[in-house]
Amino acid sequence: MSNLHITLIQSDISWEDTMKNIDHFGKLIDAVHDPVDLIILPEMFNTGFSINPFKCAETMEGATLTFLKEQAVRKKCMITGSLLIRDKNKYFNRLVVCYQDGSVNQYDKRHLFRLSEEDKIFTSGTEKIIVKRKGWKILPLICYDLRFPVWSKNHWISGEYEYDLLVYIANWPRSRIHLWKPLLVARAIENQCYVAGVNRIGNDGHGRAHSGDSMVIGPEGEILASVETGQPAVVNTTLSMKKLIDFRKKYPFAPDWDHFSIHI
Repeated sequence: MSNLHITLIQSDISWEDTMKNIDHFGKLIDAVHDPVDLIILPEMFNTGFSINPFKCAETMEGATLTFLKEQAVRKKCMITGSLLIRDKNKYFNRLVVCYQDGSVNQYDKRHLFRLSEEDKIFTSGTEKIIVKRKGWKILPLICYDLRFPVWSKNHWISGEYEYDLLVYIANWPRSRIHLWKPLLVARAIENQCYVAGVNRIGNDGHGRAHSGDSMVIGPEGEILASVETGQPAVVNTTLSMKKLIDFRKKYPFAPDWDHFSIHI
């Protein structure tokens, strides 16, 4: 019944400057000294939310993924973030999870943000992933996915919860930040899980401002950790498996959840 130590990195992102961002986030990761199991970076941490794959897309053998794998091995933890990937002549907003042994898992963003024409350039993903660490089951998703509760819904399978921690990495603009917190809280309550939301700060190349407001939510909808609005920060917090198990036993709602399938 191990606790999970997670680190949220809230930061500005240099527009479409991969090497500058790699150097910057490398220094932030270096600042993580507490025991850590999972480090969470914002969406497209290496470029900002660019829809210019001709300049920004990399392969899975590129500089950014090489950097993340090296950091995960060095820090002996999992690290996750997303980047633009070119794969078989298609482009993806791809979340990667790098493990301490150098291996990688991946999730391609399912819901592409049509207001920025992301859907016209990138290919949508079709499969979620559940990653595991110290007995914890973790579902990582990306930004706009937060608005779609069916896609992120927890399931009760053979007497067990599908996941324990739901992670959203984002470039969520300040103009719609009033929706960020209530959606994160709702996802925690309806799925009886912890939720971690990591968002960027600063202005992107289109002039959109971002306030961050990264936070961790408990299964009862309570805020366990939060990052000051608009400020860069590296925040460590510990999630209690005992608290989660006790809460789920006290409120055994999961067996009453509706069963459904998603058709893509």
